Amino acid sequence: MAKVQSLRTRFLLRLALPLALFMVLDAVTSYYIALHYANAAYDRWLLDSARSLAQEVKAQKGKVTFELPATALEVFQWDEVDQTFFKIESSHLGFMAGDKRVPSPPDLASVREQPAYFDSIIEGQKVRVVSMLATPKDSSEEVLVQVAETVKKRRSMMTDILLAELVPQFLLVFVAGLYIWIGINRGLRPLNALTREIGQRSPRDLAPIPDTGVPLEVLTLTHTINDLLARLATAIAAQQRFIANAAHQLRTPLAGLKVQAERALRETDLATMRPALTQIRNCADRASRLSTQLLVLARSETALDSARPGAWIDLRAIASDACMDWVPKALQRDIDLSFDGPEGPVYVHGEGTLLRELLNNLVDNAIRYGREHGQITVRLTADTHPCLVVEDDGPGIPESETERIFERFYRIPGSPGDGSGLGLPIVKEIADLHNARVRLSRSDLGGVRVEVLFACQAPLHGDERLIPRTDPK
Repeated sequence: MAKVQSLRTRFLLRLALPLALFMVLDAVTSYYIALHYANAAYDRWLLDSARSLAQEVKAQKGKVTFELPATALEVFQWDEVDQTFFKIESSHLGFMAGDKRVPSPPDLASVREQPAYFDSIIEGQKVRVVSMLATPKDSSEEVLVQVAETVKKRRSMMTDILLAELVPQFLLVFVAGLYIWIGINRGLRPLNALTREIGQRSPRDLAPIPDTGVPLEVLTLTHTINDLLARLATAIAAQQRFIANAAHQLRTPLAGLKVQAERALRETDLATMRPALTQIRNCADRASRLSTQLLVLARSETALDSARPGAWIDLRAIASDACMDWVPKALQRDIDLSFDGPEGPVYVHGEGTLLRELLNNLVDNAIRYGREHGQITVRLTADTHPCLVVEDDGPGIPESETERIFERFYRIPGSPGDGSGLGLPIVKEIADLHNARVRLSRSDLGGVRVEVLFACQAPLHGDERLIPRTDPK
């Protein structure tokens, strides 16, 4: 199961991570800025010290000397915080004065162009060193003057600069984070209220969710939920009507069964029992047919809600077999039932059982409501859009009733027979499931013409269809 992350956590992460990254980058930048200004300030002091020492290098009679009184040397090296070192070397005489521990510059050639600064270590202490070359007056000899100083004052200055920069920024980020936290909590209050509103509802309460005070971004969600609730209420109401009508329709044949059974029990002669037994058979047939239709209708609704069928079915084989099955029933009423279709198979995308039930209901209606000694024709065309047609020469359907006959359990007033009003609704449900259209019109035979127009046949590949050549069962 995937880990669920709250919306509050997502907002905080998306806002806090950039702030944290900004603070890290700002701290690094501030460190290097503080280092630059601390070095710039104290490097100038080092250079001034080195120049002061260079002024004490003299040339007398072609010989370079360095003389600095002890008092002046103490003043030069006096510092309460850092320790100062110096070293003076001549290109000819070598070491002249100072501290030999002061390291030489890594690149002497660069010192000839300008004073050079570098970091080093003396007795385990980190020092900053400046090196410069001086040429005394009346002499051509080069003298290397170096001054080194420990970095305690520099570090103290860097700390002061960093504190001056980072403390206000940390406070600003803290205040911003607190404001973001409060803002997110306030922004999520409508969602929390919506959650409580839905959580406290009864399962039977399908009234629309109030959207007063709901943010614009959540308004679409509430409208979608309200639309779902409305469709759910419609579906539940339709289901309740269906259950009520189904119970009523089943009650009639069952009551007939009970009455005729009691009538048969009162009789002692088989001849007098025969009419009651015939009625029992008829009621049983009606109850069986009605229960079958109800099961098919429920199955088609389930399939329509889940997914469309996904197999290629030979519609010609289904139509031909169904007509053969209905021939005995048609002969009982002396009705001529014929089938007209192409020689080869006609494949459509669907479910064979439901398509067979669709045709069964159309032929059953035609036999049940057609006239005796009449004619029923089942026709199948194999065009780009296959069309299944069932037409009869019965009394037909009035135009005023063409819309209502697809309502469940609705029967045209004055209709003969003992139908339940489920035949055409089942046809419509199964047709919708197969992305097909049902059309009613006046038949050339004088009765009703029902057309079921399918979306397409199986795709072609050359002269062959891309499906198995076995007849579907």
